[in-house]
Amino acid sequence: FQATVEEGVVGVIVNLTVEDKDDPTTGAWRAAYTIINGNPGQSFEIHTNPQTNEGMLSVVKPLDYEISAFHTLLIKVENEDPLVPDVSYGPSSTATVHITVLDVNEGPVFYPDPMMVTRRENISVGSVLLTVNATDPDSLQHQTIRYSVYKDPAGWLNINPINGTVDTTAVLDRESPFVHNSVYTALFLAIDSGNPPATGTGTLLITLEDVNDNAPFIYPTVAEVCDDAKNLSVVILGASDKDLHPNTDPFKFEIHKQTVPDKVWKISKINNTHALVSLLQNLNKANYNLPIVVTDSGKPPMTNITDLRVQVCSCRNSRVDCNAAGALHLSVPSLLLLCLFSLACL
Repeated sequence: FQATVEEGVVGVIVNLTVEDKDDPTTGAWRAAYTIINGNPGQSFEIHTNPQTNEGMLSVVKPLDYEISAFHTLLIKVENEDPLVPDVSYGPSSTATVHITVLDVNEGPVFYPDPMMVTRRENISVGSVLLTVNATDPDSLQHQTIRYSVYKDPAGWLNINPINGTVDTTAVLDRESPFVHNSVYTALFLAIDSGNPPATGTGTLLITLEDVNDNAPFIYPTVAEVCDDAKNLSVVILGASDKDLHPNTDPFKFEIHKQTVPDKVWKISKINNTHALVSLLQNLNKANYNLPIVVTDSGKPPMTNITDLRVQVCSCRNSRVDCNAAGALHLSVPSLLLLCLFSLACL
């Protein structure tokens, strides 16, 4: 028997026929096939077709032309029922199958895959990350390989098509929405010179180390307080930072001292991430912009100044009325001038 099969393909490759004169409805007719030689890698299996009694020889593990282009199997066939005494199987109960493996142009393979590198974010544009390596399984064809970028969601990377060197075309940002759990994923292609060409895909995982490149920010940025409040606590501020420790908390909270009257506002630390803003005296109904300075613990630290908009409202009979406050808007410098004017009139 002869059979041909393309490398990398599984399935039935040939049917072996037998002749048996016994009753087809009995086990004395039904055939049982066994591969007795030539199958050390268990790449082949044979099963009986119950309708035709043929042996269906199949490839169950893909064959590799570059490893072996030919295989020879020795197959034995017997009946399901044992033979009667003094009858034995002759030479015709075995068959040789010659299998030819056809070469197929296979895509190049990256090694390792995935490829992994670690770099600090914000490294210089043009920095080399690595040189990828893909090999062609079709070693007998002596093909050349060219590389290209397949998926680069943020558009950060370039690859040399000849030697596979990967460098950066933009600043790598760990806080980018294209980065997940500090890892950026890109895909590359290796394309051989076959006809038609075959392609392999490789994955690059870039772990980005954090640098302190984000200033913290406060929340909320709006608060309300009653004009006759006995409890002069205004709001609890929180701070957050897109960076990672140690470039985040503990945060330092301050009121911008150059623009704020001393004895009007106070800010007190609660914990590493929160602070309490309080009034030291009652204020008239108005909107006040209080500049809050928040600084992270990075080296060097990053600072952000954000206006906290405080509405001093009228509170009567458990009802809060901020309409009057909305009609009068005072920045902190205006508040300072107002306080100085009031003192001058005394």
